[in-house]
Amino acid sequence: MTHDDTPRTLHLADGTIIAYHKDEGKTPGVIFLGGFMSDMTGTKATALQAHCRTHGRAFIRFDYQGHGQSSGAFRDGTIGAWRDDALAVIDELAEGPQILVGSSMGGWIALLAALARPDRVVGLVGIAAAPDFTRDLMWDSYSEADRETLKSKGFLEEPSEYSDDPYVISLRLIEEGYDHILLDGPVGLTCPVRLLQGMQDNDVPWETALRLADRLTSDDVVVTLVKGGDHRLSTPADLERLFRAVDDLCGNASGGV
Repeated sequence: MTHDDTPRTLHLADGTIIAYHKDEGKTPGVIFLGGFMSDMTGTKATALQAHCRTHGRAFIRFDYQGHGQSSGAFRDGTIGAWRDDALAVIDELAEGPQILVGSSMGGWIALLAALARPDRVVGLVGIAAAPDFTRDLMWDSYSEADRETLKSKGFLEEPSEYSDDPYVISLRLIEEGYDHILLDGPVGLTCPVRLLQGMQDNDVPWETALRLADRLTSDDVVVTLVKGGDHRLSTPADLERLFRAVDDLCGNASGGV
């Protein structure tokens, strides 16, 4: 079977256009949430879609506003806006119970979306999940010079090892991120959660996964630490771990994969 690579679009009331790919199938469905300045064409998103197709499972991958093929400028984005994009996908594109799979920043967005839609989200997989990164991994680690640049110019350019283009970090991103901090208290999810984390991750410290596991109120939380794993966790072995985690949660939710 061939599949059209042209994305479909979801038009939101505020004029935002969200690009997405969707496969119909059995529930619970799976929704992939990408990382910061990433998009839905990445290895994990497309591999997970192929895996779900082999099981006849519903699947959605999408680009947040300012990312990939969706509308808007990256530097105008905030955690709250990207959370709202995810909620629009859940509310308007998905049917029935869903498993959210969030990579890096997508792990934070997935947690926020699951908290907002506890009746729809029946499981969550975090891949190097990065809740609170705008504070813990950005602002708190910036030099005084970088902070002054942010305050005076409104943005800071940082080199990226994943792209020729620099990350453009806006002061608004940092400030608005404080509205969505999770790890300072309990994270009130009751659904099963699987956290996959590389111990050689240069972007998200592996201890973050343990902090998150400790904060989650769910009784069914499993952390998998990959000793040689990097931030991407996209080797064939890493992808197999991801597939097993998703199949595990789908089986829990539906009584069998």
